[in-house]
Amino acid sequence: MTHDLSPWSMFLHADLVVQMVMVGLALASVATWTVLLAKGWELRACRRAIADGRAVLGQCASLDQALNRLDGKNSPVPALVLAATQELRLSAGLAEDGIKDRVASRLDDELAQLGRTLSTGTGILATIGSVGPFVGLFGTVWGIMNSFIGIAHSQTTNLAVVAPGIAEALLATGMGLIAAIPAVVVFNAFARTITGLKGQAGLAAAEVLRLAGRDLDRHGSSLRRAAE
Repeated sequence: MTHDLSPWSMFLHADLVVQMVMVGLALASVATWTVLLAKGWELRACRRAIADGRAVLGQCASLDQALNRLDGKNSPVPALVLAATQELRLSAGLAEDGIKDRVASRLDDELAQLGRTLSTGTGILATIGSVGPFVGLFGTVWGIMNSFIGIAHSQTTNLAVVAPGIAEALLATGMGLIAAIPAVVVFNAFARTITGLKGQAGLAAAEVLRLAGRDLDRHGSSLRRAAE
């Protein structure tokens, strides 16, 4: 008796529970590649936007000038400039001591929010990478258990009869690895990329803080000249 041992045929002849496991792993694999394409495009665009924003900041002498030149740009950098500008406006009339600390605190909040935004969607990769092999192993254990039950009922240990059922069960483990390995690789790659982007955004925040310091010094000089 011959058996078609192609993956599709093994899926069709597998137990219902094993089939459900395979379908779930297939959907997990699709989710991994979807996140790879969508998040990869997002992170690439963010890297370019931060680089462009830093280039603009390096040419500006004040926060207002930076805000005007960055107006309408889809980048995390304008949010940093706006946060610093708002804090300076709220601190108008107060002693200059502590203003830069409050601006730095605002910038830290913006950087933390940026990190959370960039990490959105990557959690599913970690879940698939850690759970996928165990889900596939569950399907394999279930399928092999059914194979041994079938052996007991047929009262034969002929390899030609036993092998197809075991092969169908092992296919679940293979699919678990196929789903998990790319998820782990992509998650680690995204983690490194996000860390790098947060570092670049931190450099942009430092430049914004320098602009805020210039504005404060300029404002203090104007007050001193007016008093004289």
